[in-house]
Parts: sequence; C-alpha cells; structure tokens
Amino acid sequence: MAETDRLARRDDPSDTGSPAETEFSTGILPCQALAQSIQTGEIAADQPIGPELIQPASLDLRLGTIAYRVRASFLPGAGNSVADKLAAFTMHSFPLTEGAVLEKGCVYIVPLLERLNLRARTGAMANPKSSTGRLDIFTRVITDGADEFDRVAVGYKGPLYAEISPRTFSVKVRTGSRLAQLRLRRGAPTASDAALRRLHERSPLIAGSEANIESGLALSVDLAGDPKTKIVGYRAKHHTGVVDVDRVGAYAVADFWEPISAPDGHIVLDPDDFYILASREAVAVPPDHAAEMRAYDTLVGEFRVHYAGFFDPGFGHDSAGGSGSRAVLEVRSHDVPFVLEHGQTVGRLIYERLTALPDRLYGQGIGSNYQAQGLKLSKHFI
Repeated sequence: MAETDRLARRDDPSDTGSPAETEFSTGILPCQALAQSIQTGEIAADQPIGPELIQPASLDLRLGTIAYRVRASFLPGAGNSVADKLAAFTMHSFPLTEGAVLEKGCVYIVPLLERLNLRARTGAMANPKSSTGRLDIFTRVITDGADEFDRVAVGYKGPLYAEISPRTFSVKVRTGSRLAQLRLRRGAPTASDAALRRLHERSPLIAGSEANIESGLALSVDLAGDPKTKIVGYRAKHHTGVVDVDRVGAYAVADFWEPISAPDGHIVLDPDDFYILASREAVAVPPDHAAEMRAYDTLVGEFRVHYAGFFDPGFGHDSAGGSGSRAVLEVRSHDVPFVLEHGQTVGRLIYERLTALPDRLYGQGIGSNYQAQGLKLSKHFI
C-alpha cells in the first residue's frame, strides 16, 4: 500500500478496520503511547510515574501535597491561572502529606502531582475514577485558562488541579491518592451512529438484546434485581463515618448503605439522595475502543447518572474475561422526586477509537476491581 493511501486510511474515522492490523493518527492514546509520553516529558510529575498508574487508555492522577478549602467552585477563564483564583477564594489550606479529611459539602482545590507539556494536535479529558464516583466524591480537573471542567486544551502546557467536593461521605485522602484519571486524544476524530453500528456488527457492544444506537449506545436501568435477594440497588446513609479512599475492603456495607428493592418495578428517587444502581444490559468495550458515559441527559429525566464516565478497552469483553459486565450507575435526582421505571433509558455510552490496540486490556492482571461486575459498590466495602 502506498504511504499516502495508508495515512488516508489511518485518518478515516469511519474505518473501524481490524483491531489487530489498523493504526490511526487520531484517537485516544493507548497505554504504550501514554508510557512514551511520560518518557518524552509530555506528561511529567513531581514524583516518578510508575507503571501502576497507567491504565489501558488512561492515566491515574495523584493528589499533591496541599489542599485549599475554597468558598466556591470556579473556572479561571482565559488569561487567568488557578493560582490567581486561589489567592482570591481560599479560606484556608492544609497539608496532605500525612493524610487529611475532606468534609462533605465543602469544596477543595488540590494541585496534582502530574503536569502536562502537550504537543500540537494533542488534548486531554479527565473524569473521576470509578471508585470516586461510587463514593459520590464530585471531582473535576481544571487547568490554567480553562473555561470548562475536565477538558484540557490542545497543546496545553502547565499544572493540573483537582476540584473535590465530597457529596455523601466525608473522606480521608493523602498525597498520592488517586481520584481522577486522564485520557489523551490526538487530533479531532469524529464519531457517528453509522460507525457505531458497524462496530457493534463487528464486536457486539451489548449482549442479549438489540442495540439502541442514537447519539451513542442507550443503556437502561435494571430494577428487577437479584432474584434471590430482590435487591436492585443501594441508597447511601446520611450520617456515617469517614471513608479512607486508600483502604480497600475496610468498611461494612450496612454502616454506609441501605439496600433497596422495587417490588412494583419502579423506585422513587428522593431529591439529593445518592443511589447505586446497575444497567439492565451487559456492556462490552472492544479492545481497540474506549467508552464514556454521558454524565447528564435532560432528555431522560431530571437526574444525573454516572459521575465516573471512563470505560477502558476490554471492559466487559470476552477477550479480557469480562463477559456479563454491567455498567454501575451513580444516580442523583435533582429538585423534585423522580419515578424511575425498570428498563427506562438512563444514559448513553459514547465510543471512541484508539490510535492503536493497547498492550493490555482492562481486567488483565492490572488490578482492575470491576471486571465482570453486576450491581457492585466501590472496592472499599465488604
């Protein structure tokens, strides 16, 4: 194949190709490209970035050494730095080196250990990690000059900050705690429902039912639940102890959560309560793609679904031992009580192609906590 023909194919967003043979010059960077970006200094940090921080298509971001309690959330806006805003809005600051508690209902800004020196044509987006979302820790990444959260401008050079606001549980964190993750995107690949249908034909994205594809892959809520326990989800308790985000399997479910059932096939979401539910569909992410759950869609009701939006390559996929994986939904109602019915559409998955097949997949010996999951709370609870 002539070089010009090969490059044209690589830049064609509608060409799904075969995951083993196709590389593209635009798309999400896989783990080996992230590792290379670390080596070249495109991603840098105040402390070494170990391989345990690199996921199949994302990088875990670590909290730095100090936290700032601020009066309100903010975006710096064009021409302004986060440091400038901190000087105006900080109430007090405290070190994280020995650990500290972030109180629910408060807003904090924490400089991250990582910083970026992105190349031309390379931007990034961030999202809370799965465990962060399941603890209802509202976490967003901001940069100098940003006019939106969780989006890093193409060619950005500078520090990264996490805005953290625990909503349900007060949490203990420390330097090195990982609440957010970052994906790098090269170029501006386009997505379409037609391309998503072709991807579904090549590698089924859901099992056991016809895919509803319109502005992404529709997911619905499962309120049938476990046939033995009848549990369809969990509602967080309002008055609990502190959760240490770095302690796995340390807390009894009953101390923090109330199981819920839906004998009539529906539940009523109470305003400002926090729920953990699951999708009715088993979801799969092909090895050469990544996915993101749309966080909020006013077309499907006045509630927010899924703080933690990244689904790594191989999630729920047979090749990575994930067959039958459900999407766990972190749900809040807003303003008014809302009736949620079994099978109701609650969100849409947006799939995006990687530039190349990653060297490893979600669930393949990298400490993945949620492969082959059903309804599941965060890794902190037993």
